[in-house]
Amino acid sequence: MRPSLIHFLFITAFYGLYGQNPLVVEDSLEQIQWVDAQYGQMSLEEKIGQLFMVSVSSGQDSRQTNQLKQLIKEHYLGGVIFLKGGPVRQVELSNEFQSVSKVPLLIGMDAEWGLAMRLDSTYAFPWNMTLGAITDNSIVEKIGRQIGKHAKRLGVHINFAPDMDINTNPKNPIIGNRSFGEDREVVTEKGIAFIKGMESEGVLSSGKHFPGHGDTALDSHHDLPVITFSRDRLDSLELYPYKKIIKKGLSSIMVAHLEVSALELREGLPSSLSEQIISGILKEQMGFEGLIFTDALNMKGASSFGEEGDVGLRAFLAGNDMLLMPKNLVKTKEKLLESYENGRITEQRLSHSVKKILMAKYKAGLNNYMPLETDGLFEELNSLENDLIYEEAIENAITVLKNRFDLLGIKNLQNKKIAYVKFGDASHNTFLETLNKYAKVTQINGSNINTLKNKLSDYNLVIIGHHKSNENPWKPYNFSNKELAWLQGVANERTSNLILCAFVKPYALSKISTFKNIDAVVMAYQNSDLAQQKTAELLFGAVPARGILPVTAHPEFPVGSGIRVKPLKRLGYSFPERVGLSSRRLALVDKLVQNGLDSLMFPGAQIVVARRGKVIYNKSFGKPTYKSNSKITGEHIYDLASLTKILSTLPMVMKMEEEGKIALNDTFEELVPDYSDTEIKNVTVLKALSHYGRLPAWIPFYIRTLNKDRKPSKEFYRTSPTPGFSTKVAENLYLTDAYRDSIYNRIGRQDLKSNRYRYSDVPYYVMKKYIEDTYNEPLDKLSKEFLYERIGADHSSYNPLGKFPKDNIVPSEEDKYYRYQTIQGYVHDMGAAMQGGVGGHAGLFGNANDVAKIMQMYLQEGYYGGTKFFDPRTVKKFNTCYFCDKNVRRGVGFDKPQLEKSGPTCGCVSRKSFGHSGFTGTYTWADPEEDIVYVFLSNRTYPTASNTLLVKSALRTRIQQAIYDSIIN
Repeated sequence: MRPSLIHFLFITAFYGLYGQNPLVVEDSLEQIQWVDAQYGQMSLEEKIGQLFMVSVSSGQDSRQTNQLKQLIKEHYLGGVIFLKGGPVRQVELSNEFQSVSKVPLLIGMDAEWGLAMRLDSTYAFPWNMTLGAITDNSIVEKIGRQIGKHAKRLGVHINFAPDMDINTNPKNPIIGNRSFGEDREVVTEKGIAFIKGMESEGVLSSGKHFPGHGDTALDSHHDLPVITFSRDRLDSLELYPYKKIIKKGLSSIMVAHLEVSALELREGLPSSLSEQIISGILKEQMGFEGLIFTDALNMKGASSFGEEGDVGLRAFLAGNDMLLMPKNLVKTKEKLLESYENGRITEQRLSHSVKKILMAKYKAGLNNYMPLETDGLFEELNSLENDLIYEEAIENAITVLKNRFDLLGIKNLQNKKIAYVKFGDASHNTFLETLNKYAKVTQINGSNINTLKNKLSDYNLVIIGHHKSNENPWKPYNFSNKELAWLQGVANERTSNLILCAFVKPYALSKISTFKNIDAVVMAYQNSDLAQQKTAELLFGAVPARGILPVTAHPEFPVGSGIRVKPLKRLGYSFPERVGLSSRRLALVDKLVQNGLDSLMFPGAQIVVARRGKVIYNKSFGKPTYKSNSKITGEHIYDLASLTKILSTLPMVMKMEEEGKIALNDTFEELVPDYSDTEIKNVTVLKALSHYGRLPAWIPFYIRTLNKDRKPSKEFYRTSPTPGFSTKVAENLYLTDAYRDSIYNRIGRQDLKSNRYRYSDVPYYVMKKYIEDTYNEPLDKLSKEFLYERIGADHSSYNPLGKFPKDNIVPSEEDKYYRYQTIQGYVHDMGAAMQGGVGGHAGLFGNANDVAKIMQMYLQEGYYGGTKFFDPRTVKKFNTCYFCDKNVRRGVGFDKPQLEKSGPTCGCVSRKSFGHSGFTGTYTWADPEEDIVYVFLSNRTYPTASNTLLVKSALRTRIQQAIYDSIIN
């Protein structure tokens, strides 16, 4: 029967429902009925048993498990707190323990930064101090929610988090990174956000360590820290977060083992045993009505204060509700029973705590307890969602403390020669790998400071990364004395700029005497892979700097320091869901590429997909050749074939058009006066680059240089460079220099074809000649200086053997018709080879990451990495289909989507999109409407160009379709 209104008013007054009791749920009447029913069925021993929470490790042996099960049955324990172990075993133990408990157990855990604080095979989120650097508290709320989701899936009902200590003591041995910082407002706001997130998943929160463990130099696990501050100081600082957070639904508070003379008159009495602190201040003065836990009673800060059993009794009499990890459970329980029987503990006092515990169990859903499943547990606890939240958090936390000369993000890459020096003893690989996605960064080592400085003298920008263990917040983090000396030694050499990146807690900076000659300082807080990746991205302007310093790190960098740095619109690296794509659907790309490999369409491939300025798919497949032992990596470079047109020649034409050196209505006669008497003289730049100029598709120049046996004729070739024969077309094969003029003469003798639309390489021979004649420089040098060096396309080059190891260059064919050798490091296209490897239509080598950078620049209307390469109007002018009404889909240089059913794309792209494909099995496409860049590189021509399976299968555009199908609507 439901209670009457009078009865309800009476019991609600008892339960404190009209106050600020955070344990009350919406269906409070049902909660009261359940609590009263449970309490009414309990014996005295069962009631007292509810006060205890004992520890268990999921890695323990069966003997220890059976002992704990016996304790639960015999002593009717209220809960258990899990320590170290693994998630599956913990779920299994939780089910075992619950099965023998008369009232469902309250399962607790210390998971301040996630389950990984205690368990293997689980996820570690950023530490609180890292979160303290974030200005957007909604991100902290997301972290709390995700940790709550994990805890709930594991059957944890209360997470002893967040840590609400204000860490004002840099030498604090136990709090440090567990604190949100030294600013009371920051700590309060972050704590409230964390609680809101975690409790939204049905997991109870616990603020700790009351009344404040942040300004101590001792660890209460081993000693009793003494706090001598005045009451005014405590009220204004240590207690401040609790006053605010109590009003926001904090379910419980954990009381620390501290000697606080301003709050407790008895000298040496720990706060966890102080009635004046717990009942007087926390309950009465601050009005807290939630659960109150002791910190672990087996810690030295409390366990040495009295005989076994007495500590737990004093803790309960002081006002605590649950006694955490008593040193001797049986003796403590005996003391409590004895005190109840002699009247020292009243029924009212006992019911007050036990009913609060039962209310907490109801709020945690234990009124409808169900055993936990282990199926899919690992996958659920380690989902991609974790990385997405971590990435967002670390992006917003990384803090720039100094940025002299606006050094960050790094611009003008063409002027930079960059070195990296590693400090610390932890991994740095992700940082260095990511740096090298933006520019060539060389790691420099030295046995002593003089050797190091001598090596660094060749560089004008030095990045020092200080990497220490990310395993837990208590690991050593300081610079060594040698590193401090080396840092100042490098800094004092003013021949280069110096950037210091610290992947540690901020206090490490306090050991540095001066930052006078350090140009930029970046605080990354942690040495996780994502922190390393995002710091590298920040250095190069792919992500902004938004963080603020949560503590004082150095007199030059007080709490709250932080310089905002705007991004430079360089490609970043992220996860598909971050930009509205589905990882699950995108996995079809892997299958499609694997089908291509299995069907022998190509030996290997690279694929990059970017959206909204972030690369979200960057994978390499297969091998350089079918017989190779090594695998394709992102460092391998491919012959890009006709992608050269839009990645080399077209940018130079666009530049010249902006400079007034060429116009779209210029004719070939105007570009090359020697063509004044030819049929092609009136072909315009616009028509030629739109493939509407009636020019031949290609001219097999090489055939006329073969002898009757179809081998290179001695008339035209030598096996080594000699005067007049310096044009290298392949290994040990040099063409006569005079043939260059023959190429252009033959172009001039061409007849125009009858059909208007014909894809042709010929215009790019003409463009190359005009570009080189205008600037009096070769095309490869011009494109390198104008585009590749400035945009950070460090893997892009003509004639790559002079720059890259041969093993990093993917072979394109076993040539059995012209050069009669493996074509590796030399351009596959015969016409480009006869121009010394530098063609306007072919000859460029590169990797997928570099191609994506250039396509992203086009997508951003000519802007990339702080550099304006083109005016937006220029990009639009060249990305326009001028002859669509003539059924010619092409733009000026760019290929465009098909006008009818079949064509160069999946048919799923926008009309504004553009790209190109290459003979060797390359393809790239950019779509401004969906903000997508797609790059596919392969060597489908190896071992023979007659292999057309890739083309016939339309694999490249089927992959494109899969990318578009992965868009989350």
